[in-house]
This record gives sequence, C-alpha cells and structure tokens, in this order.
Amino acid sequence: MILGDVCTRACGFCAVKTGRPTWNDEDEPRRVAEAVRRMALEHCVVTSVARDDLPDGGAHIFAETIRALRRESPGMGVEVLIPDFNGDEAPLRTVMAAQPDILNHNIETVERLQRAVRKRARYDRSLGVLERAKAYAVEITGNTGTVHTKSSLMVGLGETREELSQAFRDLRVVDCDILTVGQYLRPTTNHLPLVRYYHPTEFAEMKAEALELGFKHVESGPLVRSSYHARDQVPVAARQRRSSVAAALAANGVA
Repeated sequence: MILGDVCTRACGFCAVKTGRPTWNDEDEPRRVAEAVRRMALEHCVVTSVARDDLPDGGAHIFAETIRALRRESPGMGVEVLIPDFNGDEAPLRTVMAAQPDILNHNIETVERLQRAVRKRARYDRSLGVLERAKAYAVEITGNTGTVHTKSSLMVGLGETREELSQAFRDLRVVDCDILTVGQYLRPTTNHLPLVRYYHPTEFAEMKAEALELGFKHVESGPLVRSSYHARDQVPVAARQRRSSVAAALAANGVA
C-alpha cells in the first residue's frame, strides 16, 4: 500500500485510519520497486489509501511506482488497485500512461448500498473508471487488450442475489475482465453490521453465473479479497505480452 496509512475517506467497511494526511513521499516509488526486486515477486499488486488532499489524488505516485517496478523487475506482473480520483480524467490518464497489466477498481457493493458502504463514492463513477481505463489504454498504445480491468464485491451487507446479478451485468457492460467476490467480515462494532454469511455453494453459484456473463476470470469464496490469487487471475494474453516485453528489455541490455 502506497501513499501512507491515513485515508481521507471513511468507508463503512474499512478499518484504515481516517483523517488528513500530513505528508507525501515522492521517493516512495523507488523504495517500493527496490523492495519488490529483493522479494523476487512474479506479480505485484499496488494499492493505496484515498488521497483527496492531493491535486491528482496521488496518481503520479502510482504511475512512477509502475515505471520503477518495470525497471527493477522486468517481466513481473504489475497490478494497481486505485481509488476513483473523484471521477477526474487526468489522474486516471496518468496511471494508464504507465501501462499497468491490470487496472483494478472496486465497486465493493451493489448500487442500492453504495451510500452506506462508500459515502464519498458513486456506483456510476466507479463503473466509469473501469470503462475509461480501457479507452485510455487504447489511446495510449493503439492496441486493444493491453490492459485488463478488475473489480470486487463484498457480500453479506444486506444485498439481494438479484442485485448482485445486476452488478455482475453492469461490470460486463463496461467490459470488466476479472471479478472477485468475497464475504464481508466486520472489522469492529463501529463498522457496518454483518447481515448474513453466504454458504460456499452460493459462492460457487455466483462464480458460474459470472463466468457465463463473459468474465475472463472469477474468484468467488468466503475469504476471497481483491488480491486473492492475483497472479493466477492474469489472463494468458497478458502473461504472453509481459514475457515479450521482458525479452525486448533483455535484448536491449535493460536488466
């Protein structure tokens, strides 16, 4: 997680500290990339708190982190889980210009429950982030399929199965490729109450339903979260592209 440990938002499900951050580390991308290189990861997921206090929401730090990871660990999968940047276009373009393999932005819950779960976010705005990310990737690279989009839902907050099905369909309308579905677990008694637990068979049914809709990969289970088996979620095409990029870098003497 980059951009500190204090979030400018107070989502009803999240236990991250809320407040006004007092600092920003412009050297963070270099330090993150060096640490990841030492760990010799095959796939890295970079996320952050929301930084509404920064003019670009921290987008430039995301972008520089992606570029630093490419330099230090060529061939490694790079996935970013981003906030909505308040729907602003420029920050999202900044992130997409760095060409992550996977652009992840979570809708978290069904449309009806958005206000309670994510007070400062909007369902349509989040869908728009996912849709525009692909459009920007095409503009930047001139090719389709250069980035895969991903989103996640929690269940157990009081949604209905039909509402979940509608959320799956809404994500496919914006061509979201990867879906993760997991059980909401209440962090403290100050957070949103847990309405019910879903049975593992229900998660299996939701996975089958989502795959029928055309998602390239679906992870669905009680303990599934956005980064659950993240490396295995990368579609084959993305792995092939990543390998070709690494080979090109090696051929040009870039280690």
